[in-house]
Amino acid sequence: MNVGEIFQRGGVTIIPLLLLSILALSVIIERLWFWSSVLTKEREIVNRVLDAARRDWLSATEIARQAYDQPIGRFLFSPLQLKNPDPEIFRLALEATADDELASMRRGDKILEAVIALAPLLGLLGTVIGLIISLRSIRIGDIGTASTAGVTTGIGEALISTAFGLIVAIFSLAFYRLFQGFMFFQAKVFRKAGNELELLYRLRWAQTGEGDLTKDTEGAIAPPVER
Repeated sequence: MNVGEIFQRGGVTIIPLLLLSILALSVIIERLWFWSSVLTKEREIVNRVLDAARRDWLSATEIARQAYDQPIGRFLFSPLQLKNPDPEIFRLALEATADDELASMRRGDKILEAVIALAPLLGLLGTVIGLIISLRSIRIGDIGTASTAGVTTGIGEALISTAFGLIVAIFSLAFYRLFQGFMFFQAKVFRKAGNELELLYRLRWAQTGEGDLTKDTEGAIAPPVER
């Protein structure tokens, strides 16, 4: 049975299932492109911003601004763009931006959740409709006779929609869980980078008596020891 025959015999729900599969696939491709860009660049951005912050806050701000097209760049730039903020304001800026960025990273999750929930139900509905059509013309006296020979084929065709719905749901669920794992990892990256940047700022604040990032405090914060 080729693809055309599958869609022809899949019943009335095969078209909605096809639309759901196309929708899920488009979301998956877009999210894979997004995550491949994020995961390959964020470590370099974090290291550059934190290394610059240990020497020159204006340079760190410029590096974060140049990386503004990336979530981690916007996250680090948000507190750095403030003019001499109180450490608590600095922390709140980090937290607020992290919440916004992590929420935007969940784009497409609702669509995948809907596909995961609807695809098996539509497949089951197609099977039920197919069974009704196959069995409605059978009389009790015809059971076991040649007149019921086509019923088995009809039942087999009715199960096509259920199989297709399960395939769509399983495929979508696999990528949904993958993206959730990326989200969990990203939350840890944001938390670690934000804590390090906040610590550097609080040290600078304590040493200068204020948060003036334009002051020359070179050497006040030692670079980390290389391991």
